[in-house]
Amino acid sequence: MVRHMFGYFLLLWSLGHELYSTGKIDNGTKEQSWRNQNLDSVPLDLDVRLRRLDLSNNFIRRLHNLDLPYLEQLDLSSNQLELISEGASIKNLALLEKLDLSKNALNNNFDRNSKGLQSTGGLKSLDLSLNNLGDEAVKLYLRNKSSLEQLKLSGNSLTRLTRDLFKESEGLRSIIIDDNLISAIDRGTFEPLGKLGKLNLAKNNLAHICDFKLQHVKDLNLSRNSIEFFVTAEDNRIYSLEILDLSHNKLLYFPIVPKFNQLKYLYLHHNTVGALTSEASMVSEVNSLYNEVVRKGDVRIRKNNLHSTWRLMPLIYIDLSYNHFASFPLETLSLLRSLEELDFSFNCVQNLTWNVRRDGASEYDRQLYFPSLKYLNMQSNGLVFVSPLFLKALTQVEMINLQDNAVQPCAPEGRVYGSLSARQPKFNSSCVAFGKLKTLKHLSLEDNNIKSLQANAFQGSSLVSLNLARNSHMVMQVDSLEDIKETLQSLTISELNATNSELVLPCMPRLMHLNISNNNLNVLPQSLNCSPLRELNIRNNAFESLNYSLIETLSKHLGVINFSGNYFTCCDSNWLSALNNSRIKMPDITHTKCFTGDSGISIEEYLKSSSLYCSLHVNGIHYGQIFTVILFVAVLIIVFIMFTRKMCCLKKSFIV
Repeated sequence: MVRHMFGYFLLLWSLGHELYSTGKIDNGTKEQSWRNQNLDSVPLDLDVRLRRLDLSNNFIRRLHNLDLPYLEQLDLSSNQLELISEGASIKNLALLEKLDLSKNALNNNFDRNSKGLQSTGGLKSLDLSLNNLGDEAVKLYLRNKSSLEQLKLSGNSLTRLTRDLFKESEGLRSIIIDDNLISAIDRGTFEPLGKLGKLNLAKNNLAHICDFKLQHVKDLNLSRNSIEFFVTAEDNRIYSLEILDLSHNKLLYFPIVPKFNQLKYLYLHHNTVGALTSEASMVSEVNSLYNEVVRKGDVRIRKNNLHSTWRLMPLIYIDLSYNHFASFPLETLSLLRSLEELDFSFNCVQNLTWNVRRDGASEYDRQLYFPSLKYLNMQSNGLVFVSPLFLKALTQVEMINLQDNAVQPCAPEGRVYGSLSARQPKFNSSCVAFGKLKTLKHLSLEDNNIKSLQANAFQGSSLVSLNLARNSHMVMQVDSLEDIKETLQSLTISELNATNSELVLPCMPRLMHLNISNNNLNVLPQSLNCSPLRELNIRNNAFESLNYSLIETLSKHLGVINFSGNYFTCCDSNWLSALNNSRIKMPDITHTKCFTGDSGISIEEYLKSSSLYCSLHVNGIHYGQIFTVILFVAVLIIVFIMFTRKMCCLKKSFIV
């Protein structure tokens, strides 16, 4: 028996020794981290079976021999690495695929270091970011990198990209060279890279893109350069471009992209598009530019190249915020038949007029449509007028953000303003009839200086959320929310300076989110009884107490309440106990006070020992009040006794 056991253990030891000596791993992927250990050199006697090794955030200056034949990933980022020993340090990393050398000092000794890296021909991912590398240094580091698929060179000092830079790495799929000093790209630099899908050249010094030829690139980031125009010659090749980021540049015009593309997301925010006086002028100018750049000034061919390419774009999102539009480019944007989301915020469109060319000699305006547009952001334009024809064009719109404009909602058609109170403004044809937007679900009219919200102002709509905040002079008429009371789920009416008499809410059986903060309210509307509220914000009002029965009803659904900035009375707190005993979250309870007399205490502190703070209260009545009542009764008794005695004395005198 013992002899058999000994033989069994001998066999196990033999197998284990063999596995160890050959370096094979029998317990899956093995990794080790020496991150943030204040190391000044690579630790000795590393496990030969390592697959991943993290040596980042140390003080390693020199890299010597690493005998790790199974290592696949090595992170040496954020060290002080300036010397890679030639032929000794990385030659034994036969399986190395991912190498991170970012945030080091590889600009020193780059000629010698590049030779030390030449044996890593199997690398698929290389990060050389933030090493202050110039053009020549990068060229040397990329030698013998035929397997490279991902390359990151962020935060270096490249000034020009040349044709021979990537000639040994034609399998690259992703190149990130943002935050450099690149001002020129030679023709043919990226074209041979047939697998290149992602190219990031953000934060450089590029001035223009004259002829985009990268068929396989899907994601192109050119943001934060100094690009004035993006023009592509029209051809019949199919391009894979899906995402184009031209934000934070100096564009004056819409880009002319490849005719046959897959573009879905276009970012043009923070440019100067729309600075010209009209859409027609901008279209004319960009077409002239196309003739000059592509056709070398040949004006014999007259064609609207911008519109012909945009008409074919399958775009679903475009960001035009923070530009210089004084008018809305109706015709150009209406060509985007797949457009679902348009961000046009922070421009200068005060009047959204229907400036559309007419067909032939017809005296009627053409009716264009945005057949797929669901989300429209027009925040901060100073918008006053919106053409009814524009509203008619929004056949599928679900969300409109009009925050920080000057839009006035219309009363329903046929309602006579003269029959309303003297406080109501005279009828203004520039108001917006939101009831015409049958598909509209979400509307923000925050900070529009609305004067009056008329009864049935949203007649015909089925709003789910409505934001009327920061309209401090707005008068809400009775029944102003009547037509959306059955559909409304979220209502924000904060910062209106409203009192209880000025805020009359209907029964809203679907309302789940209500924000009535920053007003002058002291009583919760009783109509909230029929609302399944989940979130309630009553911050910064004049509440001294809350209706106990109403709170009990609301607590069936309520999940969050914010109530700081009020003047709650500590000892009138049945409602507070109900809240505290429920599962309702009170995120601002630490900033909420209640008052006993002239002193205020944290509600959290009060709840810990309410009996101490309210010891002079019995069933909600002050002992001081009881004493006053007793004193008053005593005085009455004394007066009565004195009066009785006087009457007795008078009677005796009369008898005598």
